[in-house]
Amino acid sequence: MSVRVLVVKTTSMGDVVHTLPAVEDLLRVHPDARIDWLVETPFAAIPLLHPGVNRVICQAWRQWRKALGQRATWQALKEARRQVRATPYDLVIDFQGLVKSACWALQARGHRVGFGIGSSREALASVCYHQQVTVPRAMQAVERYRRLMAAALGRSFDASLPARFGLAVPSECAWQPPARPYAVLMPCASRVEKLWPLPHWLAVARQLREAGLSLVVLWGNPAEEQLARQLASPSGAEVPPLLDVRACASIIAEACLAVGLDTGFTHLAAAYGLPTVGLYCDHDPHLAGLTGSDPARVYSLGGKGRPPDVNDVQVAVALALAQSSSTQRGG
Repeated sequence: MSVRVLVVKTTSMGDVVHTLPAVEDLLRVHPDARIDWLVETPFAAIPLLHPGVNRVICQAWRQWRKALGQRATWQALKEARRQVRATPYDLVIDFQGLVKSACWALQARGHRVGFGIGSSREALASVCYHQQVTVPRAMQAVERYRRLMAAALGRSFDASLPARFGLAVPSECAWQPPARPYAVLMPCASRVEKLWPLPHWLAVARQLREAGLSLVVLWGNPAEEQLARQLASPSGAEVPPLLDVRACASIIAEACLAVGLDTGFTHLAAAYGLPTVGLYCDHDPHLAGLTGSDPARVYSLGGKGRPPDVNDVQVAVALALAQSSSTQRGG
């Protein structure tokens, strides 16, 4: 009889991407596992891209918490709780480690596993689990999640097994880049502290164009569209219309190289195996740096209060270009 598992990882996009290798580890041990995933609605497209995920249960706590006085909010909460409780699980694994995620895990029927006190992001969450797992908080996110999965399965973590993400490439997209091969640029972020100077982006765009690549600049709201067009206009890059996560995933997966800020789409590019250069301006990458199936193809530069130097970025882009050329030749 196949094991039934509920993955609780609700936000944000990069963190959801980082949980995928743990799901792959589960499927190595239990190829016929039935996996459900509880996630915030805006990020539901990510687990849906994994063929091993059976069902995605959406919740919208970020939206609901702003409207707790409305009847519709409580009806939506009730429906999400009904879906979580509908299936008995062998394992309910909370990869988030927050009180809010632990509360969702408590709604499910099954053996609850999560990070122990000192390992979870919020200590109170740990009391909600039947099994508390100690994993150093200073460990990179992908390895933390894989170690939690190993413990939930009653196994030792095998560091020799590479991280695999198992993402499928969406078969259709409403918009296609007009020219190939192309690189994807992701200069937009949710907070101004994460941004990298536009002149630096223009220098990188020029480098990629001189290497013979077309460019696509992704964006997600009107302010980001303005920035995308400021980059695209002098560099000849394409700016697509507003696309959903699935369509962006299709464009990213078919690119030959990606350069982006510390955002979910940059982590998605690394997960698809692209040579990817990540620019960190407001976080240190040692905990949540880019991770791909081949660590030699990802570059995480900069840190909190230490925006990466444009020359260092161009060196990394040159290395990524060489790797991309080798891949296109079949090397």
